[in-house]
Amino acid sequence: MPNRLSWQDYFMANAELISKRSTCDRAFVGAVLVKDKRIIATGYNGGVSETDNCNEVGHYMEDGHCIRTVHAEMNALIQCAKEGISTKNTEIYVTHFPCINCTKALLQAGIVKITYKANYRPHPFAIELMEQKGVSYLQHDVPEVHLGMDD
Repeated sequence: MPNRLSWQDYFMANAELISKRSTCDRAFVGAVLVKDKRIIATGYNGGVSETDNCNEVGHYMEDGHCIRTVHAEMNALIQCAKEGISTKNTEIYVTHFPCINCTKALLQAGIVKITYKANYRPHPFAIELMEQKGVSYLQHDVPEVHLGMDD
């Protein structure tokens, strides 16, 4: 029997799986909000619900960014807001280092730890804000997990 996944590996593997739902092929990003070792919300990057998405109509590019897409971290936070779930003292596991706007939203929402897999464009001000707020951030790669599904 294989070794049991650590909590970090488990939550990051979930973020990886959730990223497979992304509807913007510029980056497949998944996020998992965790409180007391329980998943409270997930998110992936894609268009606004019930509107066109990148996979259907293409990217809406402005200044090198696709503005059609809502980021995975924001979708997870929005899910909590819609359902009335507190994010105070919550952790997030995300497949990519959060952009500056997602970082600001995560900090405002009370996130206390950010664990990410890919060190994708880490903005110096995002790091500065995390450090000012005392929010820990950690890069963590998850071992490959096989689900018995075809890739």
